[in-house]
Amino acid sequence: MKSFDFVRRGDKLSVLCIGAHCDDIEIGVGGTILRWIAAGIHIDAHWCVLSGDNARIAEAEASAAAFLCGAASINFEAAGFRDSYFPYAGSEIKEWMTRLRARVDPDVIFTHRRTDAHQDHREVCLLTSTTFRDHLILEYEIPKWDGDLDQPNVYVPLTAEVLGRKIDLLLSHFGTQRSRDWFDSETFRGLARLRGMECRSAEHYAEAFVVRKAVID
Repeated sequence: MKSFDFVRRGDKLSVLCIGAHCDDIEIGVGGTILRWIAAGIHIDAHWCVLSGDNARIAEAEASAAAFLCGAASINFEAAGFRDSYFPYAGSEIKEWMTRLRARVDPDVIFTHRRTDAHQDHREVCLLTSTTFRDHLILEYEIPKWDGDLDQPNVYVPLTAEVLGRKIDLLLSHFGTQRSRDWFDSETFRGLARLRGMECRSAEHYAEAFVVRKAVID
């Protein structure tokens, strides 16, 4: 499978990252963001977290600043939707998305995967895709107890250094999650190794995404 450069050193790229929960973006696309910044891509980042109490939002804001260190610009915002009840707040989230769309016109959007087992994740994906109809949307994955990993069709290879940085930042910033049995370096490294094998990454690691529709011009 031949790879190609989506962006190159010196390019400007507007990126919208949307996560239902406070650590979702970092888990799903944190390595890609770190790789692009390290490669000299000038990222204008809009980082949106849709739920979380005060402690978790504080973690998410500090984490976003760390992952986006070196970005051209950072815009962090948090909404106050109730965790685990997104399908029952669809109209309110849709209104929030519509207001976001009026303010943000990104080159690429990262959001949850449509087939994710978590109801909040699925709702966010649905509303992202129906609100941002003319944008490139990459759906990221979150490992979990449900065993819902899918077959991705887009890969971003990661170096061992970038993956290590991603894992270090996750573990250092999200203290509220360290007691969860899946929130550890082995889980994150194992998934990255699997995706790296699937795309023959030179340093064995990758993040993977699903693209439902893209136009090649």
